[in-house]
Amino acid sequence: MMGGTAPVSLTIDSLGARGDGLAQHDGQTVYVPFTVPGDVVDAQLGEKRADGVAADLLRITTPGPGRAKPACKHFGQCGGCAVQHLDDDHYAVWKRGLLVEAVERAGGDASVVAPLIRIAPGTRRRAALGFVRAGKATMLGFAQRASHTLIDVEECPVLVPALVALLAPLRAVLTQALPGGAKGDVVATLTETGLDLVIESESQPNLKSREALAGFATAHDIARLSWRSKKGTEPIAHRRAPIVRPGGVPVELPPGGFLQPSTEGETTLARLVTEAVIERAKPRDRVLDLYAGSGSFTFPLAKTQRVHAVEGDGPAIAALTRAVGQASLPVTTETRDLARKPLREKELAGYVAAVFDPPRIGAASQASALAASGPKLVVAVSCNPATLSRDARLLIDGGYRLIRAVPVDQFLWSARLEAVAVFTR
Repeated sequence: MMGGTAPVSLTIDSLGARGDGLAQHDGQTVYVPFTVPGDVVDAQLGEKRADGVAADLLRITTPGPGRAKPACKHFGQCGGCAVQHLDDDHYAVWKRGLLVEAVERAGGDASVVAPLIRIAPGTRRRAALGFVRAGKATMLGFAQRASHTLIDVEECPVLVPALVALLAPLRAVLTQALPGGAKGDVVATLTETGLDLVIESESQPNLKSREALAGFATAHDIARLSWRSKKGTEPIAHRRAPIVRPGGVPVELPPGGFLQPSTEGETTLARLVTEAVIERAKPRDRVLDLYAGSGSFTFPLAKTQRVHAVEGDGPAIAALTRAVGQASLPVTTETRDLARKPLREKELAGYVAAVFDPPRIGAASQASALAASGPKLVVAVSCNPATLSRDARLLIDGGYRLIRAVPVDQFLWSARLEAVAVFTR
């Protein structure tokens, strides 16, 4: 932030898409974190943003309604959560409103936005934790708000208890195994058969480090522990395969592979996707699952339809393909970068529905191709309202009609929002 200017008094009018309070000052929008509509605050103006000015909250002189005690002691420093200071009712209205705004920007009818589906705290099964080995200790946690500096996390009400319980022993073994100055990330995933850990760092483990990490895996019943660097992914301990079961089909998750953040969230999304397809498709119709990952939607869809699953990540599609072979399901697979090489008219012909679930950057290329010559039904799954809005606009401009959009809150207390949007023509 830039200092040197006198503090200003502001009245917070609303909440923005990132969870910051919005106020007006000298004809500009000011973004003030950790505030609620109705707050009167003193704030220090700082750096300009493309659409206004960021500010630091100095004090709340008159509190507005809708404030709650944060659930975590790290809130305000840790950048993982943005709105733990909102009470539940105000939070739910704001979170659903993110999808309402996205639909309206796309030119859709906001009345099709369903009530918010809530995923409970303490259910997130996957987390990417940063670490820095400094001095005689290791910092392990999440980045500060608007910073790359780490917060040493001791608790997290979002994560499953098994991941929270791992924080202290993981910090200890990283201190033991890593050289001074080492830094990187640990991707931790709770699977049906136990924890899968991937340590990502350019520091290379020596024999002593490998022995320490392997002993840690045994002591804490870790299913698999791997080390990833530019040289590739090296297994340190593989005690049993990390298994997930989308649609009841066992899949061995690749090290650090993509997975929906919570089992409850994945089950909810799969239900919404399959219901949308079943409503408008006959049994055994051909359906596309684009950006299929390791089969979160492929296998639930394959219970009633013939599915062609397309994914650009090699290990993910390999895991999906192995599972298909073992389960003998009506699924074909294809490895393909859909951002660079989307399916177009001839390849889209013959399918009655297409499902796509891209990363945060969205599916602009594939959405454009679907808009031009896609099937009668498209189901978009998104974790980013901004890119969903853009992709939805492409589909709507291409002749699709948005008939339903369901917000699913599996990114609790953050500005991220999962959604399932259903388009027909």
